[in-house]
Amino acid sequence: METIQATNIKAGRMKNMLSAYWQLTKSLQTFLLVITGIAGFMSGMTSTPNWSLFIAGAITLFLTIAGTTVFNMIWDKDIDAIMVRTCRRPLPAGIIDDSHALLFGVLLLSVGLAWALIINPLYAIVLFAGFFFDFVVYTIWLKRRSPWSIIFGGISGAMPILAGRVLATGRIDIIGLLLAMGILLWIPVHILTFAIKYDEDYRRAKVPTFVQTLGVRKTRFIIALSSVLSATSFILAADLLMLNITELIALIILGLMLTGLSIYFIFKPTDKINFLLFKAASLFMLLSNLVIATANL
Repeated sequence: METIQATNIKAGRMKNMLSAYWQLTKSLQTFLLVITGIAGFMSGMTSTPNWSLFIAGAITLFLTIAGTTVFNMIWDKDIDAIMVRTCRRPLPAGIIDDSHALLFGVLLLSVGLAWALIINPLYAIVLFAGFFFDFVVYTIWLKRRSPWSIIFGGISGAMPILAGRVLATGRIDIIGLLLAMGILLWIPVHILTFAIKYDEDYRRAKVPTFVQTLGVRKTRFIIALSSVLSATSFILAADLLMLNITELIALIILGLMLTGLSIYFIFKPTDKINFLLFKAASLFMLLSNLVIATANL
């Protein structure tokens, strides 16, 4: 009986530890970015998709994005410990040792990039650019210095969809750049609604945001402008991809819903609308990429 109980306790601890490592990858954010990469890949397919290449692309995208996220979590451990929203994450909570997290991040990133390099060197370069802009430029250099860091965070967030397109076509083209621009311009909507909601946390951690430097009202205008430009970029890319009228209308409706809500937020700046806009932005990104990803099926 005691042996069974000890085994159950050990299994429970193992499950908790695996869960903690999984949290280091920010799985929801990582999977959303993987979906954008898949959309980029599928947008470049002119015939039946190469499913073996599709699977390899999805795995390498996940590994590199997750590895990059782990690096960010390690670097931001000190400010995560200060912020109420993040203080229970595995590293500031002391659940996972920094050295073990670093080994985990290196393993994910190195395997992902090495595999990507074998598949397609240009694809690997784009993925590495995502890591460089996210970890080196955004997280290490600018995040604690300037609210404009979100531009470079947006560039890194745009790399998966561009990488997916590169993997399918073997080149960087105008469609891939428009899709990437759609992500880059969407990032401020995602980040700034978050910055408004958790303004006290960011102030406590001394992380500069547009809310602090420009004020909430101007930040809401930036969110609205980003929404319009992001939706426009996706629609232009969809037009060049020659999506059918139903798919194009679906993208237009999604864009109108996001921009409409962001404009409404300018005049009705409540916490409820801000939270709704944050969720709507994620839904817009998910559904827009699903429309693009399934257009050639």
